[in-house]
Amino acid sequence: MALGIFFASLFALLALGIPIAVVLVLCAVALMLFLGNFDAQIIAQNMVYGANSFPLMAIPFFMLAGEIMAYGSLSQKIVDFATMLVGRIRGGLGYVVVLASILFAGLSGSAVADAAALGSILVPLMAREGYRRDVSTALVASSGIIAPIIPPSIPMIIFGVTSGVSITKLFMSGIIPGLILGLILMVTWTFLARKGNYPRGKKYSRAESLKVVKESVWALLMPIIIVGGIRFGVFTPTEAGAVAVVYALVVSMFIYRDVNLKDLKPIFIAAAKSTSVVMFVASAAMAVAWLLTVAQIPNQMAQIFGGLTENKLVFLVAVNVFLLFLGMIMDLTPAILIFTPVLMPLVAKAGIDPVYFGLIMVFNLCIGLITPPIGTVLYVGCGVGQINFIDLTKKIWPFLIAEIIVLILLILFPDLVMVPLRWFAN
Repeated sequence: MALGIFFASLFALLALGIPIAVVLVLCAVALMLFLGNFDAQIIAQNMVYGANSFPLMAIPFFMLAGEIMAYGSLSQKIVDFATMLVGRIRGGLGYVVVLASILFAGLSGSAVADAAALGSILVPLMAREGYRRDVSTALVASSGIIAPIIPPSIPMIIFGVTSGVSITKLFMSGIIPGLILGLILMVTWTFLARKGNYPRGKKYSRAESLKVVKESVWALLMPIIIVGGIRFGVFTPTEAGAVAVVYALVVSMFIYRDVNLKDLKPIFIAAAKSTSVVMFVASAAMAVAWLLTVAQIPNQMAQIFGGLTENKLVFLVAVNVFLLFLGMIMDLTPAILIFTPVLMPLVAKAGIDPVYFGLIMVFNLCIGLITPPIGTVLYVGCGVGQINFIDLTKKIWPFLIAEIIVLILLILFPDLVMVPLRWFAN
């Protein structure tokens, strides 16, 4: 009964268009009233406890670093470098989108930040070169979800905090799947570029190529420093966020000189707004998670999926179908915060590696970011691409299918994650 109360209140409140953080608080209230022990102080205490986490401090750091990069020219430098490498191919700007997304993923950790920063640069450029605006925007949105998979990844941090799994290992688990996703998107774009007969880009001379590399080197060093520092134990993921902020500030203010002291106020305000939303959701979800445990909802979920835990593949398929549906109606962050505590006991019972499951869960829910009707990145794409939601939804399907194919490959062949992880995490 408690499970029904939770899902009924959750989906009913979401359908009313209430902000997700408020929905979660109201779900906690509904569960408390059902259990007959309503106490607002308990909800407040759990919300404060949920935000009081050292690993979660990485989120405001990486968000601030992303705002600094978006305000300055770090994003443009990455686009210039990617254009120099692959822009000359037919439909080259499409390949630039994917390659730039892979490079930018090592800086932002956020699909929304990636899609917004690169889309604002590349979609107008592609439109001027004769590319269809709706197809270009669909590619930018689809490539944006590479960011939460390749480290540093904000959703991986949230999963790690919620599940108690090593964030460093989660980061390292995403490198190869993120690259595979980028490759599949490029293959998909190859067919679309031929069908659309898109033009070839400029071919750079040796001198021009060297100039682009020289100007881009500081931007390209940042993901190497962050991922390398985490991989070799120089700093923790949270400390990596602080390093990213300092590095972005130094490069933007003293090397590229496109950010000055007066720019810091709007940068910090924008980062604070973004962080407050995420942390409010995280705090509310922690209160709900505590009540889910009290109401023994994990045990009720275990009864639903429990019979499937004898077979890892069947269990993973069932859970991923559930998560794909969930991603259509719920955003990434609250989905991780609410359902990770529910699913992890079943994962342990099925004998599935928690790091591998974390990667699969994050990957799956990232697909939800470009799945209608809730897909957050779709709405960002509509803004940067200046197109309506229906037109973008029509063109997202080839990329969406390609990403689901990658998810299926990761489920069928766990070694795609686990074998590279043994090297990256040791």
